[in-house]
Amino acid sequence: MRTTLTLDDDVAAKLELESGRSGRSFKQTVNDLLRFALNARRERARRRPFRVEARDLGLRRGLEYDNVGDLLEQVEGPLHK
Repeated sequence: MRTTLTLDDDVAAKLELESGRSGRSFKQTVNDLLRFALNARRERARRRPFRVEARDLGLRRGLEYDNVGDLLEQVEGPLHK
């Protein structure tokens, strides 16, 4: 398919650099990068969202979780700062 596409200057410059770096034609570079981006969007849409499930780790004997400074001192010693 033949079409006219207007590119922003910065995009055109990056495409030219990539074309020269890869040794592919400008047309191949544009098609490959568009194909890659479109496939990546489709793959992202199919993925399940990442979920973190909280677990109760319980309290360790002798540790208080209410005061972070005291907790760090108990776990790492007085020189934790």
